Amino acid sequence: MTDPLDKATSQAPATLGEGCLSRYDPDALDAEDGTEFPGAAELWQQLQQEPAPKPEPQ
Repeated sequence: MTDPLDKATSQAPATLGEGCLSRYDPDALDAEDGTEFPGAAELWQQLQQEPAPKPEPQ
């Protein structure tokens, strides 16, 4: 079994932008960075079909 802390000490992916606009560079990400999400399209469709919750009157 591999040491789970090995991943924590690895180098972070490249970023774009600065400050609050900083984000990971999508071209620099791969499966090792956890970018694989095969159900993303289905989840997005499901979330778009659900009605938005109505705020409760105060």
